[in-house]
Amino acid sequence: MKLYRSFATVGGLTLLSRVLGFLRDILGAAVLGTGPVADAFYVAFRFPNLFRRLFGEGAFNSAFVPLFASKYEGDGPEKARAFASEAMSGLTFILILLTAAAMLAMPWLMYLLAPGFSGQPEKFDLAVRLTQITFPYLLCMSLVALMSGVLNTVGRFAESSSVSIVLNVVLTIAMLLSVWWGFNADPAAGYVQAWGVFVAGILQLALLMWGLRRAGLTLKLGRPRWTPDMKRLVTLGIPGVIAGGITQVNIAIGTVIASMQAGAVSHLYYADRLYELPLAIVGIAIGVVLLPDVSRHLRAGNHEAVMDSQNRSLEFAMLLTLPAAVALFVIPTEIVRVLFERGAFTPEDTPYTAEALRIFALGLPAFVLIKVFSPAFFARQDTKTPMRFAVWSLTANTLGSIGLFFLFRHLGWMPHLGIAVATTLGGWMNALLLYRGLKSRGHFAADARLTRALPRILVSAVIMGLVLIGMAFVVDPWINQTKGLLVRFSALTVLIGAGFVAYFVATQLTGAATLAQLRSAVRRK
Repeated sequence: MKLYRSFATVGGLTLLSRVLGFLRDILGAAVLGTGPVADAFYVAFRFPNLFRRLFGEGAFNSAFVPLFASKYEGDGPEKARAFASEAMSGLTFILILLTAAAMLAMPWLMYLLAPGFSGQPEKFDLAVRLTQITFPYLLCMSLVALMSGVLNTVGRFAESSSVSIVLNVVLTIAMLLSVWWGFNADPAAGYVQAWGVFVAGILQLALLMWGLRRAGLTLKLGRPRWTPDMKRLVTLGIPGVIAGGITQVNIAIGTVIASMQAGAVSHLYYADRLYELPLAIVGIAIGVVLLPDVSRHLRAGNHEAVMDSQNRSLEFAMLLTLPAAVALFVIPTEIVRVLFERGAFTPEDTPYTAEALRIFALGLPAFVLIKVFSPAFFARQDTKTPMRFAVWSLTANTLGSIGLFFLFRHLGWMPHLGIAVATTLGGWMNALLLYRGLKSRGHFAADARLTRALPRILVSAVIMGLVLIGMAFVVDPWINQTKGLLVRFSALTVLIGAGFVAYFVATQLTGAATLAQLRSAVRRK
């Protein structure tokens, strides 16, 4: 089936990117640790990275892709390219002004981005300088997002899905340079990483320009104009970005609140990076592929195909997401210990990161469901409804993060876990609101195959979780920090491999996903 092949293309390249990202984070934990330099860099990277995820992972395209697809299908490639060029010109003009203003005002903006740093002048000043270096990345990624939308609409996913690979390669090289030069939790390491972000943005933009040229869709930068098409794009785009990027906005708010606890920004960052692996492979792949697919079916009036795409996307998402969520919930300590516990990342940091990961794991299915349900609204050019749901979720998450952070601190618990709890609950609130909105309008109904598969997938994931718990006791002596790196990684590989085999066998026994179904999905045209 073409939809599954597109998922495989985006998901496979995203998997490669995240593997490289893990290598980068493993080096980052060893070099930066969880001290003031790490906190300063991760705050500096969080804001431009927020825009990378908002724009590069589908939120911006929630408005742009349906409009571009409509032009492409109805008026032809040339009219569509003219529309994209017009959008790029306006976006570039606005973002150059925004970037310049933000870089100049960064000493004051930092009181909003990380208010907890204000009591530590050295950390505060370092965060300001690093953020000024990384901020132009916002401009690059916004343009990359628009170009990705153009390529995705015409069925080209490889270039846009390779963007994060470039970022992770460049930052890995930057981290290796820090190791080579002997930087260890030193401000110089933060500067090397910040300049790495800057360089990565330029290279990512060059990659997408090359992809457009190969596709014969080169865009031209011209004088920005306020046309009816641009007014429509802005009208749809602002609520679309808010709605599509709500998970990342929630995490950014958590970073602001976490700045009031030493090391919390870093602990949440490392936990975030781990649970985002399945979120990226499954959720982002679905979000990127499903929107243009549903948009095309709606324009053709094929509502049966729209419903089938949504059901198969949800089935595919849960088949991969539920076992990942169970695994991250039952063995977070083993994962964090093997991947991060070395160098500046001490054994004392492991429980802080592992417990945050355990809580985020409970929200992982919700974060993926948001990616599945949102395109059904966006493809109908309705960005206001998911924006309204997102604002409700965002409000609940913000109030919950603040309240639980101080409550947990008062009770003597890890305060940053309150932020993780609020983020998870906010994700489920948003997902359930989207589902109810679609169902009430008749835009989504679970078919017989999905209704039959979901409980079987859940049972299979629970069986896998029990196997992981038992195997964790078996391999625990080899995961201990006193063992060599190769031994520890081998033990974790055995543990995860046992879980994979258990889940595969369980899905066959329960009928959640038989080999015949998998072969049929691959062979269908």
